[in-house]
Amino acid sequence: MFFIATLLIYVLYAFIIVMIVRVIFSWVSPGASNPVSRLAYQITEPVLAPVRRWVPPVSGIDLSPLLVTLVAYFVIAALRSIGG
Repeated sequence: MFFIATLLIYVLYAFIIVMIVRVIFSWVSPGASNPVSRLAYQITEPVLAPVRRWVPPVSGIDLSPLLVTLVAYFVIAALRSIGG
């Protein structure tokens, strides 16, 4: 159980890092041909797309990455309390 919880925590931290990269790329706009940008988009879009249906943009700002990141941190905290 401890191994699985630890593995999930590391996966969630990696996902959060990819999410931050995606948000930075949305500000900088490196172009569609950038492979890192495409990879970050492919990893995060399946999670962000359903959240965008529930959370509309506020003044043109997409808050779905923030919400997904907060949920990921709550899951990490729960896994740490369960896993030890």
